[in-house]
Amino acid sequence: MSYFSLPMPRDPKSHSGAALATKLAACGREFHSRRWALGTSGNYSAVLQRQPWRLLITSSGLDKSALSAKDFLEIDRRATVLKGNGKPSAETLLHLAVVRARSVGCVLHTHSVWSTLLSERYEPQGGLAISGYEMLKGLEGVKTHEHREWIPIFANDQDIPSLATKVEAELNRDPASHGFLLSGHGLYTWGEDLAQARRHIEIFEFLFEVLGRREFGSPNHA
Repeated sequence: MSYFSLPMPRDPKSHSGAALATKLAACGREFHSRRWALGTSGNYSAVLQRQPWRLLITSSGLDKSALSAKDFLEIDRRATVLKGNGKPSAETLLHLAVVRARSVGCVLHTHSVWSTLLSERYEPQGGLAISGYEMLKGLEGVKTHEHREWIPIFANDQDIPSLATKVEAELNRDPASHGFLLSGHGLYTWGEDLAQARRHIEIFEFLFEVLGRREFGSPNHA
């Protein structure tokens, strides 16, 4: 089992919130170092238990380069803070929508250059299709590079309850998708556990960079 491999808890006592927060924080710092979540962008969550329902999620407005275990909140299904300091991200309702629709254990959100550019370009089509790449096989359940992955794109609506309703409806309509984009904003993906969700981030960000370099050229990175 890798450092990030924490299965979705079946027993409420199977993983402590502190242990899971430590691993989520390490994941967030890694994403910052890879330029996928600069500044205060991005947010990360994981299910602690189902009965009663508890979710661990990043507090709002934090520099992801210095994220630590103390920067996570424990909330219930209504986004009420039960433990921790600060307030949940405004996008908490999107995390809750994904967990309800997919019954997953972890949801991760990044803001890379490539996902921003591609989401803006393909928003009028309602989504982005990717096929023909070997890296697609890194998405859970995908067995061939011929797989066609459809990534829905939603307008970056500041009415988060309305946006969460749209996201949940789309995820229920298409149970095969592994992620979605917010236009001009970034990627949401998920997994049964943190390891799987982190792998999906890597796969998508690789594919977005391939497509982005092909379509936009290769911007100079610092």
